[in-house]
Parts: sequence; structure tokens; C-alpha cells
Amino acid sequence: MSNRTKNILYTVILLISVFIVYQYRNRSQNPVFIEGKTMGTTYHITYFDGERRDFKQQVDSILNQVNQAINTYLPQAEVTRFNNGSGAVKFQLPYLRQLLERSKEIVSASSGAFDPTVMPLVNAWGFGPAEPLNPDNLEIDSIREFIGFEKVGFNADSVWKTDARTQLDFGGIGQGYGADVVAEFLKSKGITDMLVEIGGEGMALGKNRKTGRPWEIGILDPNSTRENQFFKAYVGLENKSFTTSGNYFNYREIDGKKFSHTIDPQSGYPVNNPLLSVSVFSADATSADGWATALMVMGVEKAKQVLEQQPDLDAVLMYSGEEGKTEVFITPGIKDQVTLKK
Repeated sequence: MSNRTKNILYTVILLISVFIVYQYRNRSQNPVFIEGKTMGTTYHITYFDGERRDFKQQVDSILNQVNQAINTYLPQAEVTRFNNGSGAVKFQLPYLRQLLERSKEIVSASSGAFDPTVMPLVNAWGFGPAEPLNPDNLEIDSIREFIGFEKVGFNADSVWKTDARTQLDFGGIGQGYGADVVAEFLKSKGITDMLVEIGGEGMALGKNRKTGRPWEIGILDPNSTRENQFFKAYVGLENKSFTTSGNYFNYREIDGKKFSHTIDPQSGYPVNNPLLSVSVFSADATSADGWATALMVMGVEKAKQVLEQQPDLDAVLMYSGEEGKTEVFITPGIKDQVTLKK
């Protein structure tokens, strides 16, 4: 073969190789979107995959299993069988036990501001699957007798309770946990750049290849209504979880008075403090979700103190300041990644 022929073949092979690389990069920079319904809300997932695989069926299957373990609205869920029974419930799936372990950590670290045994109070105030009681002071005091995570015991095999009236509610941590489970599944498939969101809680891993920048999420302005939602801040995230807890739309009105869906496990009453919303950023969405709930219960000043003691957490607090003006507090660790809307 002559040198001229060799050069021509080399050029053709080089051009084909460049074209293949171009096509691959072009495909890998076009995201895959999947969405669906779960946990009484919706999920939205964006990820980059050179093979453009569609994982919706697997994601739906995983989330269905998570629901069968921790969703109190499902009559056959493991947590429902625990709530309705008095004896031990054996774990059929890994999810309830994992969530109990994580919950125990946050209950302890938050001194009970987060506590999933709040379920009877959630029901009493009309935010759970049971009929609301519209309770008075005596009823609240009575219910508080069987609130407390120390009344729940578990091991690798099963979960039980020391008071038959104790019940669990994972509404303050479950969506974050679900996002972690889905993110771990996608990582097992070789996905490194993804945004997983379930009901506003989720994980931002890697980057948005389309823009070449960190993933960007918005934080709703506390003055938003269900019909008119707008953002107060934007946050750039890379390898961080995100969650926002607030009383934007989820409240009950009794005799003209609005009651927050966030219940203080220790007082037994819906929280009533200047905090309007708490956005938490952490290494995992389970922690972020649970701590957002806890910080909402604590109120502004206590939340600031606790955040100083929890270096693994960052947060954006929005609260009512003087004359009703919305004030914003941002922890130093994430301040450079937050853009406030004027």
C-alpha cells in the first residue's frame, strides 16, 4: 500500500473517529427527563447518559416499594401495620428500618424538634389520613402522653412500640429519603450528573452538562400563593441535597384562624413563629428533609444557633422581620451560591 493511500485511509479513519466522538458528546449533553407521581406528590428527574437509557420503569418500581414501606396512606404499608397494631412488625423491605435509623439520629441531634411519632398530633390537627379532631388543650395533653421516639424500638429484623397508641409519620423526612434511594440507584447505573426532585426535596449531583454549570434550584417567595408562585432566591448546587419546609399552602383554617401543618412534637400544637420557610442543603436529602422540619419547629434564633453547631448543614431561612418585611438569613457555607431576587 502506497504512502498516499495510507494517508487517505488515516484521514478517513480520523474523520470517522471525530464524528463518533462528536455524536457521543452531543448525545451525552442532551439530558434525559423522566417524571411521575409518588408519595402524594410528583417527581422530576433530569440526568445525562451517553446511552440515553430510560430508567422510568425502574424508578417507579423502586418508589412503589419505598411507599409500601413508609407511606401512611397505604393500608398495607409496613408503617401502617405498625401504626394500627400493637405487636412487632417484621421488615419485609429495607426502607422502613433505614428510615428509622436516620430518624433516630435526627431526633437525638435536634433534641426532639423532629420526631416521627408526631402522627397522632398530625391526625388530630387534620393533616393526616384520619378525620381531624379539632382538639382542645385537654385532648392535646392526652395525646402528648404517647408521643416520643423513645417509645419505638427496632432491630435488624422488626420494629415495635412500648405504647400501643404510638404511631409513626414520615411526612417530614420521607420525600428526601425517597430522593436518596433514587439517586443511589442512578449512581449504580453509572450516572454521575443528575437532578432528582420529589415534591421539592432532592439531590443535585455533578453538573448540568447542558450549561456546564452547577444545577440551579429556586426557593419560593413566602408571599407566593398556590395560583401565583414566584421565587425569592436561586441556589447553584453541585453534589448537595436540597429541601424547603414552609407553610406556603399546607394549612388548615378553624374558626377563621390558620394552623400550620408543621407540628411541634413537644407542645403538641402547630408551630407559630416568625419563620416562613427553611431551605436546608446537606450531603444527603434525608438529613436535609428531617432538619428542615426540625428547624421550622425551633424558630429563627434557635435555628441559627443549631446551624452553628451543625457544620454539615447549610440553610436559607426566610422569616418575618420588623413591620412584616421578609428577612433572609444565609449560612456562610452556601452564601456565595445563593442569588437573591430583588
